[in-house]
Amino acid sequence: MPTRHVIIRAHNAVHARPVAELVRLAQAHRDSITLRTATGTQVDLSSVLAVMDLALRQGDEVVLSTAESAGAASVLDALTEVLARQD
Repeated sequence: MPTRHVIIRAHNAVHARPVAELVRLAQAHRDSITLRTATGTQVDLSSVLAVMDLALRQGDEVVLSTAESAGAASVLDALTEVLARQD
């Protein structure tokens, strides 16, 4: 299963705009994508409310994962970019 370990870099944490972008990318991918926090909480990345409820902050580490597929690496790379931006 392809995965990416990401440390959130955004100084203003993960607010509505990046969450919307994450969900949009996840919903466009044919397989489900999960986000797991360092505490073990796991959510489906296609749910805005589930991701917002995590209250992710700068410095938090998360793990993104999805099923093996032709587009898995590129979608995980795109999601990683959203979380690692320092906007």
